[in-house]
Amino acid sequence: MRFSSFVPLALAAAPVAVSAAGQLGFALGVKNADGSCKAAADFEKDFDVLKAHTNTVRTYAASDCNNAPAIVKAAKSKDFKIIFGIWPDVEESFEADKAALKKTVPGNEDVITAITVGSETLYRGNFTGPELLEKIQDVQKLFPTVPVGTADSWNKYADGTADALIAGGVKYFLVNAFAFWQGQDIKNATATFFDDMMQAINHIQQLAGSNAKDIYIATGETGWPTDGGTDYDDAKAGTANAKRFHDEGVCGMLAWGVDVFFFEAFDEPWKPKSMGENGYAADETHWGMYTADRKPKYTVSC
Repeated sequence: MRFSSFVPLALAAAPVAVSAAGQLGFALGVKNADGSCKAAADFEKDFDVLKAHTNTVRTYAASDCNNAPAIVKAAKSKDFKIIFGIWPDVEESFEADKAALKKTVPGNEDVITAITVGSETLYRGNFTGPELLEKIQDVQKLFPTVPVGTADSWNKYADGTADALIAGGVKYFLVNAFAFWQGQDIKNATATFFDDMMQAINHIQQLAGSNAKDIYIATGETGWPTDGGTDYDDAKAGTANAKRFHDEGVCGMLAWGVDVFFFEAFDEPWKPKSMGENGYAADETHWGMYTADRKPKYTVSC
């Protein structure tokens, strides 16, 4: 969404469940349930399911599984749009992803909406704002007609860590906001989600000033784990809670006029188990709106 004026924080307490003004998208993995790489035909099957909700997906590392040419082929076949990701955390992946996109982007700009450089690199402390800005500018020079930005945690926008990007002219920002990873009870999840997004949006707008109207800001990731997922403090995994967060939080944000990329489209059982900051299991294998074999987990409507 492009904001031309500030939205009162009070709206965060009571999002209106009406016909959505924002657009829904999905974070999409590039591997099958068994960890094998998806081919164009697999992405086409993904798009056949997701077209009930969207025509837009985002990925994270263009060279991973050599996914760029395959997903572009599928996108052209199924009339989908792609936000490609570049993983800049190490120089090898940064250069590999750039090389993959240099082969893929030219001539396919009609299905490529944007490119994000980094996913929560500021949150993890991989780069300072100026360091990340340099990498974004490097990529923007390669693809001057495609918007290039980044995705990061809401608090790194709100606390000024990303200020160099805003001041440096970056105009594409995806804001990740997970009430679940803040250990919030489902009853508080939507209010927390809205408050997080409002803090990030307000800070970006205030720093951008008159240029704010030209900046795209969307929820880059949000969601809730379903049955089989792990709890995180007061945040409890479960399909009923995931549906409630979708219906209240995601639908509310869309009604508020903000685009949302749901994390994630399909379960990814191949992912390794991981630990959260609280020292307990915090895996990402059951975050899909759909199962790994593309079956719906709950009824979706806004």
